[in-house]
Amino acid sequence: MATEATGVPATRPADVGLRREIGLIGATWASETSIIGSGWLFGAYLATVAAGPAALYGWIIGGVCVVILALIHAELGAMYPIAGGTARFPHLAFGSIAGISFGFFSWLQAVVVAPVECYAVMTYGSYYWHSLFNTTTGHITTTGFIMTIILMAIFTALNFLAVRMFARINSAITWWKVAIPVLTIIILLFKFHPGNFSPPGGFNPGGMKAVFAAIPGAAIVFAYLGFEQADQLAGEVKNPKRNLPLAIIIACLLGTAIYILLQVVFIGAMPPRELTHGFAGITNPVVIAGPFAGVAGLAGLAFWATILRIDAFVSPFGTGMIYQTSTSRVGYGLARNRYFPQAFQWVDRNGIPWFSLIMAFVFGIFFLLPFPSWNVLVVLVTSASVLMYSGSVLSLGVFRRTLPDAERPYKIPGAAVLNPIAFIICGLLIYWSGFTTVWKLGVCVVIGYVLIGISMAFDKQRPPLDWKSATWLIPFLIGMGIISWQGQFSGESSKAPPLNTGHIHFWWDLGVVAVFCLVIYYWAIYTCLPREETLELIARQSGHEELPDTGLRH
Repeated sequence: MATEATGVPATRPADVGLRREIGLIGATWASETSIIGSGWLFGAYLATVAAGPAALYGWIIGGVCVVILALIHAELGAMYPIAGGTARFPHLAFGSIAGISFGFFSWLQAVVVAPVECYAVMTYGSYYWHSLFNTTTGHITTTGFIMTIILMAIFTALNFLAVRMFARINSAITWWKVAIPVLTIIILLFKFHPGNFSPPGGFNPGGMKAVFAAIPGAAIVFAYLGFEQADQLAGEVKNPKRNLPLAIIIACLLGTAIYILLQVVFIGAMPPRELTHGFAGITNPVVIAGPFAGVAGLAGLAFWATILRIDAFVSPFGTGMIYQTSTSRVGYGLARNRYFPQAFQWVDRNGIPWFSLIMAFVFGIFFLLPFPSWNVLVVLVTSASVLMYSGSVLSLGVFRRTLPDAERPYKIPGAAVLNPIAFIICGLLIYWSGFTTVWKLGVCVVIGYVLIGISMAFDKQRPPLDWKSATWLIPFLIGMGIISWQGQFSGESSKAPPLNTGHIHFWWDLGVVAVFCLVIYYWAIYTCLPREETLELIARQSGHEELPDTGLRH
């Protein structure tokens, strides 16, 4: 246990009712099964349609961005291994207002992923059951919607298993999920056409603007999401000081390598006859509904195409299942902070936050209604995730300033430089997602504020509202919206007129985002909670209070 400068042993936040039963492999696979989900099934196709073979640049840039964010989460997770950590770090650094906001961003991105993965299953499954997905509109059908709800119910039921048994099931699924993409890379290398890297329109038909837009818009960042899942389950990881940072770093590096190689072989293995109008001109419905399986089938690998369609169920299934887990833990963590109703803290005899788990299922269904396709939901998830990551980046900057002597089993090198860069990365990823996505996310945020406000109004033990330490938050959210509105990225995939004005010219816009983010970053660090108040918040979550309605103690 760390010792503060005063000589008093430092209190560490802890959780009540959760059991530490997940080891290094289980924690690594919790992140890896989230990284290798439906993103690998569609990401390479969408990226090449958006940017041509230059999509490779997008995967490399996205990979570097995610590795930096992963290193930050590795330090935070080992420092404070608490359930739903990404939702709770800003609470410790900035108090209730920022905690409410970033906690909701974390919960929002997590609750939407299970529906996304279900949509992926329906899209690939339409090869055998045509009524699941309409290839003309690109939307899930009524039958697909019903089957999606059933699949989400299965995710929820499996999450009621004891943590140890759940980790074993997830580990077995993840071995499959990693093996299939790796074997796909090897097999498709034997069908490689080097000329595909110079198709009609050239290597980089849309320039770097198209590459940047593809990073969030074509599911590149979404594919990389999930490295933080070990953080979300930190309250159930054995020896978290060692296992958490290792799990996050291993999972992230492995996922980055797999995705870059998958993009290479997807470009190379596409039959040249399908590229008469470049990658943006692909019209074959077999490729559109199931890109890698379609390419394998067109290349004469019918057996492997069948395996990939089986994997199109297994991979999203594993990712959807683990995100259903993490959503319940984020809800649990927000209830611990007294932002969500206290019922979200209720755990059963197996240590499962059962009410939070059921609510994850209910709200997941809610998000199916206005977002009828995989790609539409993906962009929303990506933006919400990046907002969540930005809170963790700011939290690390605060902890380095106010708690320099706290115990850090893993310490990211060069944080004074890397941390502000990471915050700029978050700003750019939000900006590149386009104004259409940004305003929709803004609506979700406003609705979230209203619901949480109602919940807290009836909680007599709600925390005081720390407005002073969050004066930068509203300017950050509104400022990003204005820059996006005036910038170059619309985020609109249809033929509807773009909502952004384009007044800020390309390349200048990136500088505007960078400068704005630096101002917000140092403003936030300057106005954070004093050291004493952060230590008091940590002490309140040291895990010794009694659980509501359970009688269990830590």
